[in-house]
Amino acid sequence: MKKALTPAQKKANTDVSIILLSSLVVFALDMSLQNQILSYVFGAAPLLLRTVFMALIQFGLAGLGITIVCLLRKESFASHGLRMKGLLPAVALSFLCFAPHFIFMIVTGDFKGYLPFQGVKLTSEVLARGFPLNVLGMIPIIAAWGFFEGFNYAVLADKLNQRYPPTSMWLNWGAIAGAVFCVLIHGAIGITPAGILEMLTVLLLIYGLLVVKERTGNAWGCVFVFLFMWNAF
Repeated sequence: MKKALTPAQKKANTDVSIILLSSLVVFALDMSLQNQILSYVFGAAPLLLRTVFMALIQFGLAGLGITIVCLLRKESFASHGLRMKGLLPAVALSFLCFAPHFIFMIVTGDFKGYLPFQGVKLTSEVLARGFPLNVLGMIPIIAAWGFFEGFNYAVLADKLNQRYPPTSMWLNWGAIAGAVFCVLIHGAIGITPAGILEMLTVLLLIYGLLVVKERTGNAWGCVFVFLFMWNAF
């Protein structure tokens, strides 16, 4: 006999659907209108408008869904791990989770120096501008590609673990699904040997971040990696 879902699991089902549907709708629009979007992003419009526009698309991919859910459920970001307790171990362990991916970049020659968000379109153009435009331009970039993308995986994993409670520390469905979601959204599905190895390091990175978050109860490690390491090399 199939076990009936608890009220909390039913809510989690709805929440996961909202998060994934929000991301998939924006992803589909981004892909279908990519030529027009890129034309605007690299066009003649004011730089700050182009940066905000691009950041809103990124927020739609990773951030909009969890924001809707937190508002709908009246859940604070702190309830999903943005708190001081466990901050240092969460950040330290999350840093270690990035090690395999960093080693991969060194070995394959993909390491081109360190600069947070250098992998984001328009970052170099924004930084080349004078004050205050460079500061104002970096705010939406930091918010969208740093804070919200990192925190997005933490909330998604929380909701999946509410729906499918982990049976052990390592068999963590939220961490597994979050890692797969990251690979799919970033198009990091490997075909060549190097591509497959890169995909595995990304899977390991996100899975590790979310297991650390689950064990420490602190999501700042996820945010830290996306602020200072993801897109930084």
